[in-house]
Amino acid sequence: MGSTGQPPRRRCGAVRCPWFLLGFAVGLALGGSALRGLGGLRPPPRADGGPPLRTLPPATVNSSLAQALYERVRVLCWVMTSPSTLETRARHVRATWARHCNVVLFMSSAPEPSLPAVGLPVGEGRQQLYWKTIRAFQYVHEHHLDQADWFLKADDDTFVVVANLRWLLAGRSPEAPLYLGKRFKPFVRQGYMSGGAGYVLSKGALRLLAAAFAAGTCTHSSPVEDLALGQCLEKLGVAAEDTRDSQGRETFHPFPPEQHLTQPLPRDRFYPHYSYYPVQWLQPENAVHAMTRQGTPRHAKARHDTPRHATACHDRP
Repeated sequence: MGSTGQPPRRRCGAVRCPWFLLGFAVGLALGGSALRGLGGLRPPPRADGGPPLRTLPPATVNSSLAQALYERVRVLCWVMTSPSTLETRARHVRATWARHCNVVLFMSSAPEPSLPAVGLPVGEGRQQLYWKTIRAFQYVHEHHLDQADWFLKADDDTFVVVANLRWLLAGRSPEAPLYLGKRFKPFVRQGYMSGGAGYVLSKGALRLLAAAFAAGTCTHSSPVEDLALGQCLEKLGVAAEDTRDSQGRETFHPFPPEQHLTQPLPRDRFYPHYSYYPVQWLQPENAVHAMTRQGTPRHAKARHDTPRHATACHDRP
């Protein structure tokens, strides 16, 4: 081999470099002393002067009321999905909020046993939304009517706090023809409920809806799902309910969660004209009273689709 131009390196063994052994011994002694010191450390006291953290009793949760409502206010949740969003959206819905429904169904245009998803005889796309909604409600009426008292329709990018929803429904009769959600006002005298925020039909309303399509009283009048359903339900005498809380705050929301949890809430120029009730631009802490928001839960998984839009079931209300 040719010369590299670098001086040859000398090896430094234990005999020729005694300082190596000395440094190793000192480091070993200091490390052992530090470890013994760490073993005797106690957790710091609480900032408010209370007992050390490790002595705090474990948190307890009283779920008896939630369980009682679960048994008394039976909610069937059917989720509109598609073959292309089963993995990116629907399975995260199943793993999160849908577990709190009494019955949960996923409605697609093709069956998928692994979810499972019901394959409805419809196509996909925005022009098929109302047909898909009609067929889904017909399927629920035929196969699951006696398993629930309230029937929630939600998209696969909507998040629902089902326990809060039961509170809203608990004081109402499921046999009355009722319709609940985020209420919009154009085109329908009593208003209609935003598709993106999700909506609920009582058992009485579902019976009327199924009978109306069987008799031809209601038909496929428009691809705009939420508006067309609202027009049909008004014709049938189904009451559009006020779903605001005791302080006048909305409980169904057509915007993604991050928009409701930031301040200020973006001033969508169409929203105030479509909202049935006056829009109150409130602080983010009021969001804890909400029941539904559009947007896939961010904690479900790192990889998923972001919310498609900020308004109901179409790009503008």
